[in-house]
Amino acid sequence: MPKLAANLSQLGTETAFEVLARAGKLAAAGKDIINLGIGQPDFKTPPHIVEAAIKAMRDGHHGYTPANGIPALREAVAADIAKYRKVEIDPDCVMIMPGGKPTMFFAIIMFGEPGAEIIYPNPGFPIYESMIRYSGATPVPMRLLEENGFAFSADEVLAQITPRTRLMILNSPANPTGGVVPKEEFDKLVAGLEKWPDVVILADEIYARILYDGREHVTLLSYPEIRDRVILLDGWSKTYAMTGWRLGYSVWPKDLFYYAEKLAVNNHSCVNAPTQYAGIAALQGPQDAVDEMCKAFDNRRRVIVRALNQIPGFRCVEPGGAFYAFPNIEGTGMTAKELQNKMLNEAGVATVAGTSFGAMGEGFIRFSYAASVQDIERACDKLRAMLA
Repeated sequence: MPKLAANLSQLGTETAFEVLARAGKLAAAGKDIINLGIGQPDFKTPPHIVEAAIKAMRDGHHGYTPANGIPALREAVAADIAKYRKVEIDPDCVMIMPGGKPTMFFAIIMFGEPGAEIIYPNPGFPIYESMIRYSGATPVPMRLLEENGFAFSADEVLAQITPRTRLMILNSPANPTGGVVPKEEFDKLVAGLEKWPDVVILADEIYARILYDGREHVTLLSYPEIRDRVILLDGWSKTYAMTGWRLGYSVWPKDLFYYAEKLAVNNHSCVNAPTQYAGIAALQGPQDAVDEMCKAFDNRRRVIVRALNQIPGFRCVEPGGAFYAFPNIEGTGMTAKELQNKMLNEAGVATVAGTSFGAMGEGFIRFSYAASVQDIERACDKLRAMLA
């Protein structure tokens, strides 16, 4: 075996893809599998978006684009942010990315090194902690507790900041919990960050359009006092059912944009051209499909929470956004991993153990309700029978 760089051993993975592969093998072997594991909308990309990509290819948009994305798409992003977040941004601060992960990668690489600390949500998207460890920085978990609706406590987070803190990652609405942070906690956090002017914030707002019960999205870009140190992450995957297109964007402070662009040139050159034209069509075209998806997710949310609360040993708080339920399964007497495997192997229901999202996910299981109501109800019936 060749001698590899030591930091490769620090890389984690995204267990949802491992579960998807295992579920696929079982299904191929003839087992009835209901997949509530993968965080992917079960809707098709709206037709007008697909047609825009086809037209771009037919029109000859086959070459390289600027590393930061074509101007028309960056302007469309700025207009969309003004419309939905009520914030004006400079299109020249927008970086078009091949998905959401490169923004995480770039931000963490910029600030992570031995001796540095990075605060991140736990339980949270697993790539945060994976990349922090890879960078050599120390990961500092931000606790997201069930009794708080899986929102952080601003006072607790502020108490975790030290002179070594370089970056703080925030995610609302959140994966895997569906938690939404109340505005008053953001207000308190931003006020406290005044004492720590060198701490940069990565705001992962990929689920910004998927909110329930009249909630309004709170963007970190809306706080002028920290605007010059907020990196916004968003994209098309969840909102427009475009996970496989690999199209995301980020907004960078002007002082950091130069480095983000340099990393893009070194890493991926640019995002493929036809997909960028599809992104324009998504933002500027009809939003009916987005509204219909959100209504469907809201209905499924109510169905799955009610059904999960009827399973022996489960209790589930109602998520405020995204399309995940994160029930407490301590009453089953099993660990999260044990129950994840039992549900897949015995009941044919694919889910993801809470520990896949950090140590603080023990005692929880993530269910994705990006599936039909029929499949959700059938899966919960199977689990109820298995645990009865």
